[in-house]
Amino acid sequence: MEFFSKVILLAILSMARSEDICNLYCDERDPALANGPIREPVEAITSSRRIVLRISDQDNMGYASITNGQPGDEIWIDRTFNGGLTWSNETRTGDTPIPNNSTQASTPMFNIDDPSTNRIGALRACASLTGQANNETCTPWARSTVNAENKLDAAVTAMMMYYEAWRGLWKTVGWWNGANDMTVLIDYQILTGSRLYEFSINNTFELNKGLNEFGGYNFTSDSIDDSLWWGLAWVKAYDLTKDEKYLNMAVAIADYCYQFHDDVCGGGIWWSDRKQYKNAIPNEQYIKLSAQLHNRIPNDTKYLEQSVNLWSWFKNVGMINQENLINDGLHECRNNGGETWTYNQGVVLGGLVELYIGTGNMTYVDEARKIADAVLRSTNLNDEYGILWEPCFESEPDCGPNAPCFKGIFIRNLGELDRIIPERPYTSYILKQAESIYLKNRNALDQYGLFWSGPLDFPDASRQQSAVDTLLAAEMAA
Repeated sequence: MEFFSKVILLAILSMARSEDICNLYCDERDPALANGPIREPVEAITSSRRIVLRISDQDNMGYASITNGQPGDEIWIDRTFNGGLTWSNETRTGDTPIPNNSTQASTPMFNIDDPSTNRIGALRACASLTGQANNETCTPWARSTVNAENKLDAAVTAMMMYYEAWRGLWKTVGWWNGANDMTVLIDYQILTGSRLYEFSINNTFELNKGLNEFGGYNFTSDSIDDSLWWGLAWVKAYDLTKDEKYLNMAVAIADYCYQFHDDVCGGGIWWSDRKQYKNAIPNEQYIKLSAQLHNRIPNDTKYLEQSVNLWSWFKNVGMINQENLINDGLHECRNNGGETWTYNQGVVLGGLVELYIGTGNMTYVDEARKIADAVLRSTNLNDEYGILWEPCFESEPDCGPNAPCFKGIFIRNLGELDRIIPERPYTSYILKQAESIYLKNRNALDQYGLFWSGPLDFPDASRQQSAVDTLLAAEMAA
């Protein structure tokens, strides 16, 4: 009787804790009714027990099983809606003990996603073992192949696990990194024609176009480069949707940022509204954004002139060093010898491509190729395997909150350059990067880490954006 009382109590607690979700079917479905083949993407082995997560891709549901156990061992499902960052007792569900005279048990089936709230989920199987100290064991997280049928779809879906619809931004990253997540998400939709996540574009726009946490409006802030990332994102949104509100926002951002252009050091845009540092990234971004605006606004001359003049200043001010790599910025109007971050080598490539499109002048492509070629031969920016490498890898264990997205930004812009050159000189390099991250830097949930040659450190939305950028460039290069 004591055993059955425990079973009843566990069932009541499970019902109280679980969040009832219905999709094709509702939670608590009998595994015997599962449709299609059942996969076992992840498992955990401990004290002779095998704990496994079983998934029906056709049902978009999963359940947990334990074998070779003992009566009293318990199995359950954890469910997460933010890529495994958090879970709680409210997401633990299906607690099932191994009954007397048995060595195995399975939970009911539970939904992985919650379409009613646009939440993308993942499951893991967990167990507690009777008579064992520190007795809880879980498998890694995994999910179905729904909206994840290939490596690119799977990576985008994993990135969207971090998207918080209630605020229109991505968990684990800051304001400007979110603009890059939005950019790569739009690029994915342009390439594939998928509109599964199109809701997020307007959602992010409407929720964040007003006063933001930095005291700015229209996606602007005291950091000029942060503002410009959003300008570049909204140009892409216009390309996808043809909705003029996105192009108008990009124009507003560009005009705001150009207020911080002056004649100090002969020209250029300041890094912030404090006007203490002129550096590479905001000037590269503005070269690209203003050229993009010219290429989309009929009869424009203003933005083309700004882009042409800013590139001329950038080329001659000294930030491009003797190796044709771009250092971080200026000190007393001279190259400061700062890090040659990968994204500083990348954004300018996209800007020169847009200038070439706007003018037909092949000189811009030639200049871009000098920088791109310098990156590919740099031992500071590539590891021993020829895989892109960030300068901070040796000095910072995780490169801080910003640098993890840099490599993807470089590959995004390198791909834009590669695609306008008939001989496609950078295709093999791009494909090599994509192969390495897929084989060496990925977990069962198709989340990616910092080190493209491996091993996987930990995932977040910036690391994921970098991976999606690379897989996208590879898809367009193949």
